[in-house]
Order: sequence, then structure tokens, then C-alpha cells
Amino acid sequence: MIIEKLPLKTKLAFGVGATGEAATNWLFAGITFFFYNQVLGLASSLTGTAVLIAIIFDAISDPVMGSISDRFKSKLGRRHPFMFLAPFPTVIAICLMFFPPVSLSEYELFAWLIVSTIILRLSITLFAVPHLALGAELSEDYIERTVVMSYNNLLGYMGVIIMHIFVWFLVFPKFAGDKIGQLNQDAYTPIVIFSTLLIALCILSSAYFTKDRIPYLKQPSKDSPKIGLIDLFQDIMSALSNRNYLRLVIGMFFLTLLIGTHETLSIYMGTFFWELSPQQIGLLIINNILGFGLGFIVTAKLHQRFDKPIIIAISVIGLSIFWSAAVNLRLLGLAPENSSTELVIFLIALGSLASVCASILNISVMSALADIADEHELNTGVRQEGVFYAARTLFSKTSSGIGHFVAGIALTYIEFPTQSLPGEIPSAVIYNLGLVDGPFAMMWGLIAAFFYARYKITKKSHAEIIEKLAVKNAI
Repeated sequence: MIIEKLPLKTKLAFGVGATGEAATNWLFAGITFFFYNQVLGLASSLTGTAVLIAIIFDAISDPVMGSISDRFKSKLGRRHPFMFLAPFPTVIAICLMFFPPVSLSEYELFAWLIVSTIILRLSITLFAVPHLALGAELSEDYIERTVVMSYNNLLGYMGVIIMHIFVWFLVFPKFAGDKIGQLNQDAYTPIVIFSTLLIALCILSSAYFTKDRIPYLKQPSKDSPKIGLIDLFQDIMSALSNRNYLRLVIGMFFLTLLIGTHETLSIYMGTFFWELSPQQIGLLIINNILGFGLGFIVTAKLHQRFDKPIIIAISVIGLSIFWSAAVNLRLLGLAPENSSTELVIFLIALGSLASVCASILNISVMSALADIADEHELNTGVRQEGVFYAARTLFSKTSSGIGHFVAGIALTYIEFPTQSLPGEIPSAVIYNLGLVDGPFAMMWGLIAAFFYARYKITKKSHAEIIEKLAVKNAI
């Protein structure tokens, strides 16, 4: 039995899990590359390569976790056992990543980053894949599941906002001395302590306060076979045979190049390209507060009026253009002076437009994946939310991985120095940094829009799917 109108408590409990996941992703995407490259002195190419190697494990672990989650049987259902387990290895992995042994050689540090990254990403997979699959199961309604994913999106970005404010207002300014705070290794200790507490609390709270929904969730059939390697492979191939799913997956891949490049370089752009103070960088979080707040308010209303394919295509185009707009205008000599208040306002204005588009896009794609799960059940008789949402978690993590790799290669190519200070880097290098974060990053988002626009499940076609499923299940 599925109760279409979910209580607010359930929506909040589900969404708070995304706060923990987002805090983890922010930590990794926002400061890890910078920490290893500029603080510890690891070459940018090696830093990026270390994360790329970890992507191989993501490509295997995420869909496998999705399939296991779909087939798992326990008194706590298919999803919750993994959600309860996940925080413990995640906290350990974060500590390993930011507290490497002293006096490591460059290649030993490179190996340490590889291992700690793999452990972290495997750990967050234990939560993220089952958690999103749970969200798809909470409702079958076309609009209600958009509302569920809106809460997930909004509370997810609360994790970003909390980490951003804590790091840029409370930590880095306090550790500034003869060099900027983000270059002081000691500054990362309070960041690790705070983030691990936040992540563990949010993930465990989400698991605990949603477990009352377990009796209403679909379960694997009692006579289904035990999980085997061939079954996992068949589940993945079956999911990829769905054309709508494949179109979204390809779109997600190109979108990861856009997101990953921007997120990895954001600390470089704020510190070296725009020459902002830690507090000024902190103020840029207003982008997300305005953008994702508005996205939370309007997305379900947009889905009531327009079909999801249209919203997805328009929002990814808007995200691609507005996220690179400030840098592109600076390259043309049309942006305010570095370090100025006018520049901060300029960045917030354009960044807010990008954030609105990002919020609408994320909610829409997450809701669309649940619709695809319905279509797939109609065609195959099998529910595979875990496998379908594994793509989202894979590309969410891959975005930072690919971003780290692309940024690492780009920084090496433009000969960006390690352990640098703002104002001391040649202007030609800074200009080339802008080219990477501007036109280069934007190109990948526009390619993603082409594939997203080919997604075809509308409100009308989804209603037909649900009607046919009801008849099929009644037989």
C-alpha cells in the first residue's frame, strides 16, 4: 500500500539524509583537491589521477549496491540496513583523507589519497543509493514524488550551506597569518571534526525517522533467488536497455564534466582569479540560499503546468550559461574589479540564476528517475529503483572525480604553481584558468542538454503507465 500524500515528518526525515550526503560531497569536491595540491604540495596531475582511479570503483560499486539494495531481504526492509551502517566507515574515511601520516613522499601521498578516496566513496555509496531508492518508493504520484525530491534537494543544499558558512566564516579567517587560512594545514582539523559529526547525525536521523515507512514499501518477492554476480550484471544491463534511462545517464555524464570542473576550481577561482577574502567567498553561499530556495518553491508547480522533459532541457541550458557567465564576462573585460564589493554582488546575481536552474534540474531528474522505474516495471515486471538511482549517486560522485581529473590536467597544462599566493601568479596563467572555468566548462553542459531533451516520459504517458500497472498487478 502506498499513501500518496506523505506526512511532513517523512519528507523532512528523508531529506535530512541528503544533508549528510551533500556535506560529504562538498568536503570532497570543495576542498580536498586544494588541500592535497596547494597545502600538501601534491602535483595537480597526480591529485586528479588519484580521484580518477577511484571512479573505477564507483562505476562498479554504485550499480552493484543498487542491485543488492533492490534484492535485499531483512526485518528492516531493503534500504534501511545499509543506511544505518554507512556513517561509520564514512567518518573513518574522512579522517584518513585529511590526516595522512607525516613525511610521506609524493608518490606515497598519492597512494594514500587513492586509498582514502576509495574508502570514502564506497562508504557513502552504502547510504546514497538505498536512500534515493527509498525516496522513489515513498509515492507513486507524478507530482508528490517531485515534492519528496524537492525536500531532498532543499535539505541537501542545507549541507552545502552549513559547510560553506562554517569553513569560510568561522575557520579559514581564524587561521590566517602570514598566508591565507585555506593554506594553513591546521585549519582542516576543526573542519573534519565538525563535518564528521554533522554527517553521522544527519544520516542516522534519516534512517531512524523513516523506518516507520518500511511496512508500506515494496519488498522483493519471497521466492526470489539469492543475490548472485550474474543477477547483478543482468540488473544493470536491464536498466540500461530502457531508452529514457539511457538518455538521462548520458546527459548526466556530460553534466558531471560541467559540475565537476566548476566545483573543483571554485576555491581556485575565488582565491586566485577573483582575489576574494575568505569572508567574501563565504558570502557567495547566498547564490545557493536564493537559488535552491526558489527551486524548492517552484519546481512542483512547474511540473503541474509543464512536462518534465521540457523543464529538464531548459534548466540544464540555463545552468550551463549562467554558471560560466561571470567568468566569460571577465574574460571580455566586462566584470567589476577584483576584491570589490561590486564584484561580490555581480557574482551573487549571476550565481543565483545558475543555482535556480541547478535546483530545478536536480529535482526534475530525480523525479524523472522514479517515473522511469514505473515504466521499467511495466515492461519487465521488476522494480529496480536502486539500480536506477545508482546512476545519480555514481555521477554525483563522478562529477567531483572527473572534475578533479580535468582540473588536475588543466592546471598542469597552464602551469599553475602549487602553494601559491594571490596576486603572485602571472596574468596569462590566470587568464587560462578563466578559460577552463568559463567556455570549456560551459560546453559540456550544452552537450548534456542535447541528451536530456530526448527524455520522453510526460505527465500523460506516466498516467497511462500507472493505469496499466494497476491492471497488470490486479491480474
